[in-house]
Amino acid sequence: MRFLIALLAGGLFGAGLLTSGMTNTAKVQGWLDFFGAWDPTLAFVLGGAILPMLVAWQIAARRERAILGTPIPAPSEPVIDGRLIGGSALFGFGWALVGLCPGPAMAVLGFGGGPAWIFFAAMAGGMMLAGGLGLIGRGKTRA
Repeated sequence: MRFLIALLAGGLFGAGLLTSGMTNTAKVQGWLDFFGAWDPTLAFVLGGAILPMLVAWQIAARRERAILGTPIPAPSEPVIDGRLIGGSALFGFGWALVGLCPGPAMAVLGFGGGPAWIFFAAMAGGMMLAGGLGLIGRGKTRA
């Protein structure tokens, strides 16, 4: 059952990325070009993601278990440190340069051709390297 729900959620997420234009690198780069030809339409995507999550977080805060019976972990204490700031900056630079982040990068594999596969391989390699160096993955994991 968990696999089926994960498959449905992933399919819905991918369809949302395609519909919203998050897989269109020119649209994403236009959103990030504040001092040029700024395209504000992705603000609606951001709002469309944040508002339902605010409701979901409120519901989850009152529950001990998820719908499938797994425990809901307590939220971690927010820590703003050099690792968070550095990682955020690297993510932002990569997103601005390429116009893709991990979710849309996976979504474009089906139609992006060779450049999409090259970018995805480089992104995955960077993630594995960062994990091997202990730069990511030191947080608590879900049960």
